[in-house]
Amino acid sequence: MKKKTSTSILGMAFFGPALVLLTVFLFLPMLLTLVFSFTDYFALNPDLTHFTGLGNYIKIFKDELFLKAFINTVKFVLIIVPLQGLGALGLALLINKVTYCKKYFKVAFFIPVVMSLAVVSTLWMQIYSPEGILNTMLGQIGISPQPFIYGANQALPSIAIMSAWQGMGYQMIIFLGGLQAINPGLYEAAEMDHASGWKKFKDITLPELKPLCVFVFITITIGAFRMIVQPMVMTGGGPSHSTYTIVYDIYETGTVNWEIGLASTMAIVFVIFVVILTIIQTFLTRDKEEKNVNKKAKRR
Repeated sequence: MKKKTSTSILGMAFFGPALVLLTVFLFLPMLLTLVFSFTDYFALNPDLTHFTGLGNYIKIFKDELFLKAFINTVKFVLIIVPLQGLGALGLALLINKVTYCKKYFKVAFFIPVVMSLAVVSTLWMQIYSPEGILNTMLGQIGISPQPFIYGANQALPSIAIMSAWQGMGYQMIIFLGGLQAINPGLYEAAEMDHASGWKKFKDITLPELKPLCVFVFITITIGAFRMIVQPMVMTGGGPSHSTYTIVYDIYETGTVNWEIGLASTMAIVFVIFVVILTIIQTFLTRDKEEKNVNKKAKRR
């Protein structure tokens, strides 16, 4: 009995500090955010706070800037998820076939991942500048200079391309690990049946990488929804708010305008949307995985 008690005390001694930190910096702020979302809390004059009910929620859905930020965020996600996911898979397939300097290529493509987003954004500002290397290269092949981040129509796709390049190395390493874990005997059997390269990729590689593809899709999606550093550094949300995102709107509303109640409401709506999207994705994926398991069971 004494031994169990001492073990419990020891366990709490290790777990206690982490629980305190989580409560102070995670659970309590989440609770306060929910409470403030139903008030007109203004940080510079907190004494005049009033309960507004659903007033803030109605207000943000009538706010054209918030709706534009929401649409911009969805557009960014739709661009970067296939671009970064397919790019990472392509790089992994190429590096997996390389026999020399494989470690060099891994490090080279992974370096942007560990670099600061602010540094990467500043670097790409120079690349996208009117006199930058990209416009210089386009000029060499007869294409006129493009505005890129300085044009309302090209700013968001340009940032998405930069973000995909920056994060692609992380997903590449994940896919590379999955490729190396595939049983070589499967490919040998396919070669005996004279299967083409595309058929081996479609019938062996993709099914084996399916769980990793789901994981990569979810991580890219969540990371894309949190975009704020790139537009903040590169465009300031412009031009014409074409790169203004939900997280950027929450940041400016809460820390620049000090409207904590309204910013909390935006944060709650944002979290609800991401949770719903994740649940839908998980449900669809689970349904497909269960079908695959049932097919394998019937074959046996």
